[in-house]
Amino acid sequence: MRYMLFSLLFLTACARMDQVGRAPDFSPLEGSYQHHAMYSTPMPENAEPDGPTDASSLWTAGRSSLFGDRRATRSGDILTVVIEIDDSAEIKNTSGRSRAGSDTMAIGSLFGVPERLNRDMPVGSSLDSAVDTSSASAYKGDGSVKRNEKLTLRVAATVVEELPNGVLRIEGQQEVRVNFELRELLVTGYVRPIDISRQNEITYDKIAGARISYGGRGQITDVQQPRYGQQVADVLLPF
Repeated sequence: MRYMLFSLLFLTACARMDQVGRAPDFSPLEGSYQHHAMYSTPMPENAEPDGPTDASSLWTAGRSSLFGDRRATRSGDILTVVIEIDDSAEIKNTSGRSRAGSDTMAIGSLFGVPERLNRDMPVGSSLDSAVDTSSASAYKGDGSVKRNEKLTLRVAATVVEELPNGVLRIEGQQEVRVNFELRELLVTGYVRPIDISRQNEITYDKIAGARISYGGRGQITDVQQPRYGQQVADVLLPF
């Protein structure tokens, strides 16, 4: 077991050695849903794209016309996701509880039995106060939650799937590398075509099942994370 753990730690360290002195690599787009949607062949808009109706008209109703609807409607189309999160929450609860009780039972006279028993009992003992109990308990709780989040981002997403009910599944990925730090922004979810604005934009609060991830990887992020040994110790140690 000891050699197996040592081998695992050694292989993990070797896997990270190729990043020494190098900037983190970008995630490949080949093989992703975006790549597949981009290269898929769309269905034709109409049976006669160059028919006599379009040829004889100054204005056409196609997506490429001046007044055409350029909103994303099918697989492979691109739209802009606007993320503007400015949430704050503050919760404070206080509760208190107290309880006290006292019971006393004395046997002063019971057919002369207490008097006879008192003579045989140790010095200082008596049945005059046969049962004497008291109890007290107190509880006080105080809890508070204060949170403030603000995030403003814009990312281009791709329609990767058209569901049978007309809902579009989108997926967006953006990576920016500055020196040796890579910032990642991932957005996935489901949108209705009617919620997409004329500017081909949609806000995050209209995305069902939204998954938004904003983070990074690189030298700065690596320093901020605890070592693998410490993470394993935090999981295994009971105290």
